[in-house]
Amino acid sequence: MMSDKLTLLIQAGGQSRRMGEDKALKPLRGRPLILRVVERLAPIADEILVTTNDLERYAFLGLRLVPDLVPGCGPLSGLHAGLTAASHPLVAVVACDMPFASAPLLEACARLLVEERADVVIPRSAAGLEPLHAVYRRETCLPVIQAALQAGQFKVIGWFPQVKVREVGEAEIAALDPSGRAFWNINTPAEFAQAETMA
Repeated sequence: MMSDKLTLLIQAGGQSRRMGEDKALKPLRGRPLILRVVERLAPIADEILVTTNDLERYAFLGLRLVPDLVPGCGPLSGLHAGLTAASHPLVAVVACDMPFASAPLLEACARLLVEERADVVIPRSAAGLEPLHAVYRRETCLPVIQAALQAGQFKVIGWFPQVKVREVGEAEIAALDPSGRAFWNINTPAEFAQAETMA
């Protein structure tokens, strides 16, 4: 791999409104969904953080839990808290409800970030940019995100014009994630059932 160490940041701050319960803790094939994500990506990480404002419920993970520093601003709050807490220069960010998140894809994003001196390396899928399956350079992204929060701009990619962003196209993604499931996230009980079958 590279000399630059990688922090893995798993965002577990969502409201799970459509699921009706905390989806991160819902068992998928007998294991909490978030644990499957952790186990899938742990091999590429030098450090693992989980952003959540519910520290007690996630204590069982035995990982460092990071609450929002600027609460109530959605995923950008979690990204800001996670980048602030990260010990390493590169931070791979993944949502807790992505059971098929791709370690090879995140590893490739981290490599591109170093080789091309980018600040963000982010896949662009058919659905658009995937900010919760991307790699960020802590040093350059954190101050820009901080400024966005202070200015009341909470869109998770709203600050991108101020940094060097390298998009990963669909052909590059397909080579690293042949199943095409990396960005598949679970929001409803029906999607959960589908993930059980796919897993």
